[in-house]
Amino acid sequence: MNSSAHLQMTIPFTLLVCALMVSCRSADTTTVDADEAGLDRLVACMIGSFDSSAQAAADKDYRDIQLHMSPIFGERDDGCWLYVEQAAATAPTKPYRQRVYRVHAEQSGFVSDVYTLPGDALRFAGAWRDPALLAGLTAEQLTLRDGCSIHLVERADGVFAGSTRGEMCASELNGASFATSRVEITESLLASWDRGFDAAGKQVWGAQQGPYIFIKRR
Repeated sequence: MNSSAHLQMTIPFTLLVCALMVSCRSADTTTVDADEAGLDRLVACMIGSFDSSAQAAADKDYRDIQLHMSPIFGERDDGCWLYVEQAAATAPTKPYRQRVYRVHAEQSGFVSDVYTLPGDALRFAGAWRDPALLAGLTAEQLTLRDGCSIHLVERADGVFAGSTRGEMCASELNGASFATSRVEITESLLASWDRGFDAAGKQVWGAQQGPYIFIKRR
């Protein structure tokens, strides 16, 4: 599927209120039970290198952003751990966001917990292609972002969809009081809508019209 087709398939989701406004398959919202095989499918969709270049070319309100996710802590048995890096395409070696996700199954679906890195995270920049940069890093050194976990379900159409819950994810960026995130993930793309809101519920950062569409490149 080409980039144009991907973007065209996101249009119907701009009408939704309680779900991420992106889709690249059918409108079937039936969910399937979470299991280890489903967790493996989810993580396989997440691992890789993505970018929003097609969306940026089509809409000036969106920037060309690169997103990389790679596995770490392979020896652990408490879920699948991923190192995550986002950077503007104009400054790929200077990521503006670096996180670690712990993706695991729960009875009602899947959870992606969000952790921050210790100290100056930029010293880990590029670790998605050079894991040696993470040598010595342990899960115990990470800081969990309470309330920022993404809760996902696998729909019958194979799309993993979910969001943060309520107003529990604290944010102070641009005067925000809390942040929300809505996500949909398939084998070929990841759509993410991160937004910050002040105490009155006014949006103060993040895309206004809908999610960023990251197409998997490798």
